[in-house]
Amino acid sequence: MSRSPSFSVKPELTIKPDLASLSRWVHSFCIMRFDLEQGQILEESYPPNRLSQEEEIEVSFNSFPDSVSQKQHNRSSIHDCIFFFRFRRDADNNNNNNNRYLYGYVFNRQRHDERLKRGGEQKSVVILSHAPYSSVFRPLLQIIGPLYFDVGNKAIEHVAGFVSLWPPPVPGMLMELPIGNATLKVNLPPPHSLPLENNGVLYEESASSMAPLLPTNQSVPQGLFHDADLFGVYRGLLLQLWTLWELLLIGEPILIIAPTPPQCSEAVACLVSLVAPLFCSVDFRPYFTIHDPGFARLNSLREGDAFPPMVLGVTNLFFLKALRNMPHVVSVGTPSLNSNRVPFSSRSSAGRLPGGKSSEGLGVQQLSLRRFSPTNLLNAVKLRRDGPLCLMTEHKEAVWTSYAAITKPDTSVLNRLVDAGMSPRVEESMSVVNNEILRRHFLELTTNFLAPFGPYFQVNAPSDGSSPYVTPPPLPSFSADEFLSNLSARGVGKFLSKRMKSNWPDLYRRFLQGPNFVPWFQRRRAVAEQEQRRLWKVARMRTDMRLITSQMNELEAVDSFDAIEKYINEEVKLRESGGGSADSEASFEKLKKDLQAVFSVLPRDMQELLLSNPQRASLLQDPSELQ
Repeated sequence: MSRSPSFSVKPELTIKPDLASLSRWVHSFCIMRFDLEQGQILEESYPPNRLSQEEEIEVSFNSFPDSVSQKQHNRSSIHDCIFFFRFRRDADNNNNNNNRYLYGYVFNRQRHDERLKRGGEQKSVVILSHAPYSSVFRPLLQIIGPLYFDVGNKAIEHVAGFVSLWPPPVPGMLMELPIGNATLKVNLPPPHSLPLENNGVLYEESASSMAPLLPTNQSVPQGLFHDADLFGVYRGLLLQLWTLWELLLIGEPILIIAPTPPQCSEAVACLVSLVAPLFCSVDFRPYFTIHDPGFARLNSLREGDAFPPMVLGVTNLFFLKALRNMPHVVSVGTPSLNSNRVPFSSRSSAGRLPGGKSSEGLGVQQLSLRRFSPTNLLNAVKLRRDGPLCLMTEHKEAVWTSYAAITKPDTSVLNRLVDAGMSPRVEESMSVVNNEILRRHFLELTTNFLAPFGPYFQVNAPSDGSSPYVTPPPLPSFSADEFLSNLSARGVGKFLSKRMKSNWPDLYRRFLQGPNFVPWFQRRRAVAEQEQRRLWKVARMRTDMRLITSQMNELEAVDSFDAIEKYINEEVKLRESGGGSADSEASFEKLKKDLQAVFSVLPRDMQELLLSNPQRASLLQDPSELQ
């Protein structure tokens, strides 16, 4: 990996960063050094004092490959790698409760030099951000990482200056972000895949932007980590993708183990991306170490205690023993980053494991011929005996789980995938094609799975000729038992019925009980309610109340007057707090006219009573009477 040759630090072009603007994208830049005697050391942090002491320790341990993964690659003179991690923030140092996590994007360099103490050194350049914008920070790391090792600390402030000139992030949009002579063209994940801001619905989040509607523009990301190499990471476990999709859907704890941090962090990102457009509420850690505070809590769980919903990406084989009761274990990747990939048609292993757990890592082609081969039979016996602990002696791609999947692998999708053979150049281009095929399928699968919840998000607009000031009907109430009963009676639809076993209601039942359902459902309802309020506001702006008041009886007129007055008071409060929109003045004037129209049809004695209130009287004063 290398930066653009045209990118360089020129003192006359250095831009002094605006820290407020910088914070829209980046929390801080860190330079970490691994010292043989003192361990991980924070050498530089910009802007300074952004991290608590506990957070500094957390970042330092997550910024380096552990000792096990370091031994997996050849000791060349320079070895660079990029990966990312995620950790829970210190509550005392987090001003925004919604930014409970920080993401760390790491450019790590290991340099082998016999002249140095113990023959080498390690350093990491880390970009910390509250946002999971991997499509932004991965290419940015490819610039700032090598640049730092060329010119030192001044590279950090130089790049920070360009980042602070970027416009605010707009989720779901294609953005062009200049950096030196280059421009990063990136798609940001959509609003519905990101945490809520200010404990409310994101303004950009509309009713049409979320499932259960299948998006028409497939080039726009529908979830997190749309750029992750799904096919490249799971090509040896393609038949298991549907099982993994279900496990994440229902919020089961999953341990993903890989030889290196880039492989395990990419594997976790791919898995999270599988459930798009569902908002993922499972705690995922792309690169998890034994130094994480959460490890002590997990390690203290006793036999029979349930693991919390999480996806852990690890490289240290110690986790296989420490978390031996983790119900689902996935092993991905190859021990050597420099080794050539074997075509996915020949990379397979299968077996039954202790406790009913199974391991399958089967290719697509010649599946039936390989299943009953003597080699596979011996492998199955060995896997049955050793379980995931067999990875202690030899790394292999496999899935260990006792979960019986309900969704059947879609062979028509698998048959469309292209085996690129041994050529790395052709393989990379074919991975792009295969990733699109797989993402399209799982997007369609998740969208169809969520479709039965659609009626609970159905909004209503006032009909033509009716008053827009009556109370809007509430959204349909939801009952889990009623939903499952109705769904079982009418069926799940043609798309899913062809791809799921007859016990598909069990998957919906587990989804309703899992950690993903309630946050997604409540957020989706909030979006629908926001959309309904918008439709009724539009109707109030367009409706001529003079035509409607002529058909009102006295009770309806009084109710309408009270409703309009309530909306006026809400508009006044919004304007006073500075939260009014661009059209708030027009809305306020329209409400006044409607209030006057209703007032004109009220009985004389009631008009006189209402005018006794000076504030109300000022609203009811017709401007023409003042002339």
